[in-house]
Amino acid sequence: MKKTIFILLLSTVSLYAQDHKWTLRACVDYALENNISIKQSEMDLKTSEINKKDAIGNFLPSLNASASHSWSIGLDQITSPSGPITVTSKSRNLSGGISSSLDLYKGQRNLHQLHRSNLQILADQYKLDNMKDDISLFVANSFLQILFNKEQLKVLKSQLEITKQDLKRTQELVDAGSLPKGDVLEIQATLATQEQQIVDSENALLISKIELAQTLLIEDYEHFDIVDLNYDVPLTNILKESPSTIIEKAKETRYEVKIAETNTKIAEDNLKIAKGALQPTLTGSYSFSSNYFTSGLFDTPDFETQISDNKRHNISLRLNIPIFNGFSLRNDVKRNKVNLERAKTQQEQANLDLETKVYQAYNDARGALKAYEAAQKTLSAREEAFSYSKERYNVGLLNAFDYGQSQNRYEAAQSDVIRTKYDYIFKLKVLEFYFGIPITELN
Repeated sequence: MKKTIFILLLSTVSLYAQDHKWTLRACVDYALENNISIKQSEMDLKTSEINKKDAIGNFLPSLNASASHSWSIGLDQITSPSGPITVTSKSRNLSGGISSSLDLYKGQRNLHQLHRSNLQILADQYKLDNMKDDISLFVANSFLQILFNKEQLKVLKSQLEITKQDLKRTQELVDAGSLPKGDVLEIQATLATQEQQIVDSENALLISKIELAQTLLIEDYEHFDIVDLNYDVPLTNILKESPSTIIEKAKETRYEVKIAETNTKIAEDNLKIAKGALQPTLTGSYSFSSNYFTSGLFDTPDFETQISDNKRHNISLRLNIPIFNGFSLRNDVKRNKVNLERAKTQQEQANLDLETKVYQAYNDARGALKAYEAAQKTLSAREEAFSYSKERYNVGLLNAFDYGQSQNRYEAAQSDVIRTKYDYIFKLKVLEFYFGIPITELN
């Protein structure tokens, strides 16, 4: 019975895998949830949150308790009326106490460490979000590659059916003596080429599916597939915006710049902490202790009496003034000054890199749009030329070779439209991405 249920369960899972097709949003969400690099970045963020608790703890006093219990057994000499006597003595000592200390002044290092820990959490959050954006872009590109391969395969199969019809009609004309036998051979060669192109296209489609499945850490390559929808070029006004406007928007939303800005602030806090180490520190402490002692050689007060009589309170203030530490403290200050200048330089570079990326994305999107529009015009012309060639071929005014050349040019134009279409969609999405528009929907 259990075996039957298990088999039914596996069958259900298998059927679900075959029927389930992934949308872009589902692919992105799944990747963000299961990507190993993202999980590692999330752990970095958790570590920074723990470090913040350490920084908060620096403001709190320490509290420790101690206790000890000891026994002593040995030979002692005591004086008696008859003279010295050696006896075996046993004694027991019990002591305990509590102590507490608090940093009263540390050159404001505790305050700066807490501020730095908050900034580090912010920086790690920015890094995590930036990684998620990069993965989203990669998944979107892989998703669009599958769509391109699917449409390319549809075009090839459609042209193959047309060629099969042409071969049948040509064979009939050859059998009737209206066309030479070479026309049949020419179309057969075209048919074989198209069949090979379909095999290559099917392989390309399979590989693109496997690559996306691997990105999502999905092992069932055989049943993985995306939704079969006809994605049109999305309507957008992003290209009407100026590059400078997109750059300003990107600086507000992109994490690369935010990470660099936060790292500069962290470097400033590190410098303040290093300078604080050159200042005196003042620590206050308090301790309380008591003990109980008993010996077999003489009478000792009872436990409660001794604990009460032996109470001790200690209160102290400790001032530490750094004078010379082998240049380590001052070198640490100099080192952090260099790190601060480096962080400022990296911040400037991050802004320049972002400007370059936006200009590149803007020009890529404009160029891809022009290429797509040109491909559409070329396809329209090639389609008309092919239709004319077909009419001439059907009435015997065009040979099979020239007809096949016209068909090849028409097929190439169709492929160019598909290629430029998806290239434009992706580059458009990249530009929108810098403008703060998420990459989750294609239309």
